[in-house]
Amino acid sequence: MLIIPAIDLKDGQCVRLKQGLMEDSTIFSDDPSEMASKWVDKGARRLHLVDLNGAFEGKPVNADCVHRITKAFPYLPVQIGGGIRDLKTANAYIDAGISYLIIGTMAVTNPNFVADLCREFPGKIIVGLDANNGFVATDGWAKQTDINVVELSKKYEQYGVSSIIYTDIARDGMMQGVNVEATANLAKETNIPIIASGGITNLDDISLLLKKTHHGIIGAITGRAIYEGMLNFEDAQRMSDIYDS
Repeated sequence: MLIIPAIDLKDGQCVRLKQGLMEDSTIFSDDPSEMASKWVDKGARRLHLVDLNGAFEGKPVNADCVHRITKAFPYLPVQIGGGIRDLKTANAYIDAGISYLIIGTMAVTNPNFVADLCREFPGKIIVGLDANNGFVATDGWAKQTDINVVELSKKYEQYGVSSIIYTDIARDGMMQGVNVEATANLAKETNIPIIASGGITNLDDISLLLKKTHHGIIGAITGRAIYEGMLNFEDAQRMSDIYDS
């Protein structure tokens, strides 16, 4: 299982939100590229970037920060989400060296967009499903829907989606532990590999997820826990590597 550091971008800074609230953010660095370098030096094999402003505005806002990171680490897989809502934006990110595009809101409101991207960029499209009590939220978590996350995920199997990032909104940034049960259930219900996100706090959470990897959990995104020192990134990846071996 891959441990993936999150770098959330807001107004050109590296921040973390609590439950997706833009007004409740903690700044961890004024230089996202420097933060990326920190995680690469510690052995990160992939980075998770989110343009938080872009998620709310529906278009890239922190693209310059993203480009600086991909330029600095051209051989490191980087995934980006937030504001990717047209082919032009997708092309620009791929041209800039992004490895995976994360489609969230558009994956819910316009599934055909995901299908088009999968045809255009095979193996490079990730669907981000953010849920609260099992129901999908969109637009940077600002809008709650009545769409069941498991039922929606099954629709993407035919499109060739690379993976699904499942985020439990109620736990994201709250340091309350990952929702292992819901994550494992989604992995069991779909043939698409799942990346866990939201609430990962310590090595116990990593251990619990590792016990469910046989269902199809291939990665875990962590943010606040590694920034505040609750989770040692190197220890987490080492534990995962040992378990996988």
